[in-house]
Amino acid sequence: MKTQGLIIFMITLTQTAFSQTGYETKAKELVAKMTLEEKASLCSGRDFWSTRPIERLEIPSVFMTDGPHGLRKATGTDFTNSVPATCFPTAAGLASSWNPELLHEMGIALGEECQANNVQFLLGPGVNMKRSPLGGRNFEYFSEDPILAGKMAAALINGLQSQGVGASLKHFAANNQEFERLSNNSVIDERTLHEIYLPAFEIAVKEAQPWTVMCSYNKLNGTYASENNLLLDSILRKQWGFKGFVVSDWGAVSNRVAGINAGLDLEMPGNGGLNDKKIVAAVNSGQISKERLDEVVTQIVAQLLKTHELHKEGATYDKDKHHELARKVSSECAVLLKNSNNILPLDKSKKIALIGNFAKAPRYQGAGSSQVNPTRIANVYDALSKTATVSFATGYTADATTDAKLIAEAQEQAKNSQIAVVVAGLPDTYESEGFDRSNMDMPEAFNTLIEAVAKVQPNVVVVLMNGSAVAMPWAGKVKGIIECWLGGQAGGEALADILTGKVNPSGKLSESFAVKLEDTPSYLNFPGRDGTTIYGEGIFIGYRYYDKKKVAPLFPFGFGLSYTTFAYTGMDISKGAASDTDHVKVSVKVKNTGKAAGKEVVQLYVQDENKTIIRPEKELKHFAKVSLQPGEETTVSFELSYRDFAYYSEKVHSWQTSNGKYNILAGGSSADLPLHRSLDITATNVLYAPLTRNSLLKEFAQHPKGKAVYAKLMESMGSMFGAGNSTEKLTPAQEDARKKMQAMMMAILNEMPVSKLVSMGGGKFTDQMLDEMLLQVQ
Repeated sequence: MKTQGLIIFMITLTQTAFSQTGYETKAKELVAKMTLEEKASLCSGRDFWSTRPIERLEIPSVFMTDGPHGLRKATGTDFTNSVPATCFPTAAGLASSWNPELLHEMGIALGEECQANNVQFLLGPGVNMKRSPLGGRNFEYFSEDPILAGKMAAALINGLQSQGVGASLKHFAANNQEFERLSNNSVIDERTLHEIYLPAFEIAVKEAQPWTVMCSYNKLNGTYASENNLLLDSILRKQWGFKGFVVSDWGAVSNRVAGINAGLDLEMPGNGGLNDKKIVAAVNSGQISKERLDEVVTQIVAQLLKTHELHKEGATYDKDKHHELARKVSSECAVLLKNSNNILPLDKSKKIALIGNFAKAPRYQGAGSSQVNPTRIANVYDALSKTATVSFATGYTADATTDAKLIAEAQEQAKNSQIAVVVAGLPDTYESEGFDRSNMDMPEAFNTLIEAVAKVQPNVVVVLMNGSAVAMPWAGKVKGIIECWLGGQAGGEALADILTGKVNPSGKLSESFAVKLEDTPSYLNFPGRDGTTIYGEGIFIGYRYYDKKKVAPLFPFGFGLSYTTFAYTGMDISKGAASDTDHVKVSVKVKNTGKAAGKEVVQLYVQDENKTIIRPEKELKHFAKVSLQPGEETTVSFELSYRDFAYYSEKVHSWQTSNGKYNILAGGSSADLPLHRSLDITATNVLYAPLTRNSLLKEFAQHPKGKAVYAKLMESMGSMFGAGNSTEKLTPAQEDARKKMQAMMMAILNEMPVSKLVSMGGGKFTDQMLDEMLLQVQ
């Protein structure tokens, strides 16, 4: 973000914070005038999309609607008749742009369309992690990496809310499968939850302060998200400082009274007053305190007042301008995965065979609640035909089947052309909200078609339209591969721009592409069955897993080619040694060494070389997208701080760092990091778990208060086991054996809870002696 833009952004944040205080004050005044029944009525919707008004107090009703990548304002439950709106690429593609400024611009456009259609809250974006490529809603989520997902979401939210329209960050939390999503129990250890599944939400809340957060359907460690106090109050509000209200996913409420007490403010859709009566009864019986209900209603009313006041009556937007923005966004989302012999960009003087039904009837968005009624649709056949000689063959039917006749027609067109471009991917019947994929494969008809075309034409480019990673058994038989994701209504034009070189592709994969499903981290545990999903892979999802297991993916996280080349020419670091509370500046030099202008995503990873705890080989911490002319070199600067070095400790329930060496790595993908520098970090403010009877002996040695006690325990053990008391002269062999025995005994004892010394000490070490020692370390 440019300096001037940053200043304006900070001023806007300050003004927003100031005005929010005013809305809260007004809301408290209004809540004080309400009856109990009126307060309860505001805790659920009036109907499927709007909130309840209280006309006597001039509290307005506001409208919410779906649309992380485009407005879907429907009437009631008639989802087939939503208003026309610009359909942008879905989140899977947006994250592959690695361009927060672009998402901020898109957020502004979404806000303009909401204002023009009298919508106050847009339900999105979604930042759940892509635990498995089979997740049915993966197209609607950003990434397998929480830093990338969080930064992209924050940018989109800030853009949207700058237009006076509230975002609803979703689905909080651990909603990673569609199978049995309304009842599934996501079982996740504390460290994995904090390192993988919460940070994207945390970044978005702290950097964008969405006006609402939407809780998910599922349970987390046995408690529904809609009534999970740890999620909704302890973490979201107390730790992260969230100021808005929490809304349920549509139909996610289980126990309404428990939800109110846990932090769920608004239930959607409306329940016809059923749960409102339960709230009234719970207040009268003392199950819900009056103060708690007032707090809930105040949070809701403050946001209703704000969005109502910020509504722009008579607002309009430029459909053509927004379509062109969608084209620009889509062109930055596409990822060039293969370009053998520089087959791309296409030579427009050559005859091109465009093969595949998607070339004329593109798959441009996902299915389910985010489905948009586009203002128009562009296809690559029409767009490419304007500048090149193009023939066409259907290749497969609309229902993703093929036959000998369609294959023969495709081969004939390919043979009679100099280049064949096959457009494939996943039909909407293969991935959607509501169900998960059963495998990573594209329809067999698509694979068969690609193989058949490659047999008769050596120059084949495959273009993919899909919302999540797919297997590519034919990857070695074609010269070019472009991952277009679900590129929105202008995706066909954006693809033509890339194929012809009008646009230099600059996307990078926001998720790893495995060779086969069996290689994926959650293969043995996805989806969870019988109501429970065990997150057995822990912190090792995506590239963290492939790195640690040394399993080569088909295409790694952060990977993407260009029509030019880039060289990483140097790295500077402001300090070679630092405290973990210091800010360390890292500067990376990158140069365009090719003949075309292009954009490169500079990625910065941190690697912990210490053996304190098992950690990923490296983790993405920062990134920046830069535009360079041929021969141009630039310096990109990043600032590392405490969380960039920290891991989450379950023992102390907080973030911790380790003393020692960290490597700072930079480059163009997770698998290509040519620059590296080392940094020695001194851990400060280290927290220690309390020492108890069940603490291991070695934990006393590591604890500041326990070191003296450790020495006494060692002395006691020496007397208990007769170590070192013998005066008998030993031969060298006997002495060596004695030392080995002592080392073995120490290894065993160090891993032993200290309470075991009592039972094993033969009366020489008593409970009273242990209790006295423990008193010294409290």
